[in-house]
Amino acid sequence: MSDSIRVLIADDHLVVRRGLHDFLETYADIQVVAEAENGAQAVALACEHVPDVILMDLLMPEMDGVEAIDQIVGFSPTSRIIVLTSYTEDEYLFPAMRAGALGYLLKDVEPEELVNAIRTAARGQAILHPSVAMRLVHGADHDGDDSLADLSERELDVLRLIARGLNNREIANELVIAEGTVKSHVSNILSKLHLAHRTQAALYALKRRLVPLDDPRPLEE
Repeated sequence: MSDSIRVLIADDHLVVRRGLHDFLETYADIQVVAEAENGAQAVALACEHVPDVILMDLLMPEMDGVEAIDQIVGFSPTSRIIVLTSYTEDEYLFPAMRAGALGYLLKDVEPEELVNAIRTAARGQAILHPSVAMRLVHGADHDGDDSLADLSERELDVLRLIARGLNNREIANELVIAEGTVKSHVSNILSKLHLAHRTQAALYALKRRLVPLDDPRPLEE
């Protein structure tokens, strides 16, 4: 089990939790370590187990999913959080992504797509439902500074490659620079654009047409 992806399921519906648990446990590389029935319990169990991936519902009693995400990201940044919900409205979507969710999927997702999303998130790559991605790209929510003027030409190159889904090593190979230099550029980009994480940077670039609005590869965090 040492190589298994350790998953926490947070949902206030017992049938949903048990269904996900039983389904995910059929995969040898996934281990469900805990189930939470509300946001407060999700925070406590995340602190106890430090899972690799958390499937987080948004509307739950005691503490909602957004607040739970915000708290978990604060003490367990290595736990990748995928929102699994029925809602695509901006009032749920944008706060969840700002809080630090790495992925956002709807509950009608195909079972194999969910498994692939968990595996992808465990590698630090973002997964967004297509309709959600377009809402984030075209939405009115403020994602970063409105100007690219503070970015150097090299930082713009890195930002475009982030939006194309390349990880740091691939960006380094593409630009023929050291991987450590790429990490420094990414940090500068996030700081200058006032963004919280790499996924927001990719969406920022898509929104501002720095790359075509086609279907990018998963985005590495």
